[in-house]
Amino acid sequence: MSNLIRIIISSLLLIGTIALFFYGEWGWGILGILITVIVVVTVFFNENMLIAQFYLRKENMAKAAQWLSRITNYEKQLIRAQHGYYHLLLGLMESQKSPMQSEKYFKKALTLGLHMGHNVALAKLSLAGIAMAKRNKREATKYLQEAKKADKNKLLADQIKMMKDQMGMMDRQQIRYR
Repeated sequence: MSNLIRIIISSLLLIGTIALFFYGEWGWGILGILITVIVVVTVFFNENMLIAQFYLRKENMAKAAQWLSRITNYEKQLIRAQHGYYHLLLGLMESQKSPMQSEKYFKKALTLGLHMGHNVALAKLSLAGIAMAKRNKREATKYLQEAKKADKNKLLADQIKMMKDQMGMMDRQQIRYR
């Protein structure tokens, strides 16, 4: 359902709630306020995204993919602030299946904008892992440094340290092709 329809529905509910209060139906008016608040909240936080994030935290990728697939046109169904998070979720799900293919989603998420620092750090850390898999140490180092700057609350400090240790091991390994 597009956001325009949600706004129209919430406006009609608000008018109906005001009418209920005007005619003295206080019980139904309070219920109308609660329903109106729920509809207004879904304008800013898409329910499909919220449920998909819940299933991602539970590591149930099939259910998360099912809920994300309900978003058919993200530009109309989501507000602009959620476009980056939509691509971040797609990238996280794709990285479980084929990590190299998820790079485009993480880059698009960073381009569209992520507002929370730890989400930016997560996207850059994932891009660093992809760069390491491609054996591109310079790009991986750049993404790791950017991830460390973005992770102000040190939520991903252990993962960043582990990735740096793996990069140090990359230098020691020499692969000879004959």
